[in-house]
Amino acid sequence: MVESDALQSIVYSRGSLRLLDQRKLPLDVVYIDVKDSADGWNAIRDMVVRGAPAIAIAAALALAVEVSDLDFTGTPAEAASFVSKKLEYLVSSRPTAVNLSDAATKLQSLVSKTSESAKDSKAIFQVYVEAAEAMLVDDVADNKAIGSHGAEFLQKQLGNSKTISVLTHCNTGSLATAGYGTALGVIRALHSGGVLEKAFCTETRPFNQGSRLTAFELVHDKIPATLIADSAAAALMKQGCVQVVIVGADRIAANVIKPVSWESKGDTANKIGTYNLAISAKHHGVQFYVAAPVTSIDLSLPSGEQIVIEERSPKELLNSEGGLGKQVAAPGISVWNPAFDVTPANLITAIITEKGVVTKSDDDGAFDIKGFIQSAK
Repeated sequence: MVESDALQSIVYSRGSLRLLDQRKLPLDVVYIDVKDSADGWNAIRDMVVRGAPAIAIAAALALAVEVSDLDFTGTPAEAASFVSKKLEYLVSSRPTAVNLSDAATKLQSLVSKTSESAKDSKAIFQVYVEAAEAMLVDDVADNKAIGSHGAEFLQKQLGNSKTISVLTHCNTGSLATAGYGTALGVIRALHSGGVLEKAFCTETRPFNQGSRLTAFELVHDKIPATLIADSAAAALMKQGCVQVVIVGADRIAANVIKPVSWESKGDTANKIGTYNLAISAKHHGVQFYVAAPVTSIDLSLPSGEQIVIEERSPKELLNSEGGLGKQVAAPGISVWNPAFDVTPANLITAIITEKGVVTKSDDDGAFDIKGFIQSAK
């Protein structure tokens, strides 16, 4: 088992970073050492670490380890440029998750501003390391706030029901964040409040984040849970087994145009298969929620159609164990393997953040995300 009662995907102390190799779960618990940004880039790209919040934190801390004791002879401006270029490199590891690019932009701005008055390059690296470390602490607090807001809102929406069953997709828990989780954080909060009847999790093919990781977390925390095949979700809803679907988000588009089809405010990119669940939930009258920190909101995107969708290796479909095992598909078959899909806002009931819950005036309307963020500051 993991080294403490709380699952930790990221184990950090200044100058040292270890990442839980999530490809090995649930059968083996193995940590790998990350010594620099190159190690971080490879760990993110190879999905040693995954989940939008965890990716951003792991990237920032990988560079923090690299610069914590770096023998650098350049000027403060050159040090800031060094950090900025390394962050750009790290962002290229997985482009869909906005948390990573958002964190990189903020950190680049910080070191650039610091370089204007810093006396030496060491001061640049010190400021950077402290900011990266703060991300780790802040993420856990934000996730617990998401859980609290979500649990309270869901109970009100469901008439203060004492028996709530939830379906979730992919992995959005302690393994996808610095701790506690986003969508899985809401499930944890419902469970601790004594109102969760059962959590259902999809297997989440082809990389099986649900069966390997979410199921692992639910069993670890002794939360009543059942694993289902991805293709069983609609049947589960038809039988009335769940009242709520809660998923995470890698990027949310804060659209600025009127809600029409895909161009409604709040289009959300998440693990492939999320769109299927949203359509099924709409058909069966099941509430559909997105739980994510405000850093997942991309204010620059005009609609979900502009979200860059990463395509993964064909091996993840051709071979067992998410591409790590033996070949199971017919030789010569072509593969389309997008890692994410985009769910339009008209299929989403509400968006749960650490600042509160973003709602809309009517079921088929749009979210005033910009207004929400401004009022939450």
